Amino acid sequence: MNKQHVKLKSFQSFSPGKWMGGIAFTFFIASLGYFLTMVPGFNQIGQLACAIILAVVYRQLFGYPEAIRSGIGFSSKRFLRAAIILYGLKLNIAIVINDGLILLLRDALVIVLAIFLTIWLAKVLKADKMISLLLGVGTGICGAAAIAAIAPIVKAKDEDTAISVGIIALMGTVFAIGYTLIGPLLPISSIEYGIWSGSSLHEVAHVALAGASAGEDPLAIALLAKLGRVFLLIPVCFIFIFIMNRKNKDSGQPEAKIEFPFFLLGFILLSFLGSYVFGHSILVSDEVMNIVFLVTDWLLTAAMVGLGLNVSLRDLRNKAMRPIIAMTITSLVLSVLVYFTV
Repeated sequence: MNKQHVKLKSFQSFSPGKWMGGIAFTFFIASLGYFLTMVPGFNQIGQLACAIILAVVYRQLFGYPEAIRSGIGFSSKRFLRAAIILYGLKLNIAIVINDGLILLLRDALVIVLAIFLTIWLAKVLKADKMISLLLGVGTGICGAAAIAAIAPIVKAKDEDTAISVGIIALMGTVFAIGYTLIGPLLPISSIEYGIWSGSSLHEVAHVALAGASAGEDPLAIALLAKLGRVFLLIPVCFIFIFIMNRKNKDSGQPEAKIEFPFFLLGFILLSFLGSYVFGHSILVSDEVMNIVFLVTDWLLTAAMVGLGLNVSLRDLRNKAMRPIIAMTITSLVLSVLVYFTV
């Protein structure tokens, strides 16, 4: 009887206006993030990071907009999963399998090193374990998308997810700009520079930023190396599912049910469709795919706004500084080690 009463009360309190208002609000902040990128300086960190910054600032100045909580929650969860599914279209599995097996091996080593080194540094620095784990995954694989995929599996709080995404976006941009500055000074070929960039930088956008500075061919090989890391997001997610299930079983406590991330199946399906169907179809032009990619970016940005509205700067100051140090050290180590292997 009590459960029915709670459900009835929840249904009665549901307001389509508040729900749509929350969604509109996240897209409004995402739009402000887009316009902020037109300001010198902010144009280097991208719309995603700018939108998160604005969301966090709004939260600190005006508090959480409780009246539209349901819509904001919808954006932060449903849009996030939709964006990850659509992100699969950016992964050309055919290219990775046919031309990138050697790069794939290097990518696997990069991911393992990034995750384990960040976790170890977190223990040494006594840093927040969850944020450090998410940053390790983001550093090793593909930034915000990887963090968003792993977060529900490891039961990360929305606040920790938003903090991690913000850090990876900002620090990844710093490293990408650093690569473009020091690249011409290094005694390596442009192709080797592309491999170095794609195998060690954080986001696909960061790889594109750094790789483009060296020309079309270095950019192509950089993106190929990065695609290998995106491809490995799939097995990494399933490994984490296994680890979490084993951890719950070994703890001696009732096994906690881990919701299977069905959105990963969508990610895999669209990866195959994008690789073997859409890419060879006259019905799906490059213009259509570009529109889909644009929608993906906006959905991901709106979702990150929803998460950013949950961030408290007080907690950020207390929880994030040491994970940032751990991630920075890991990123530097990766950059140096990958450089000497290209």
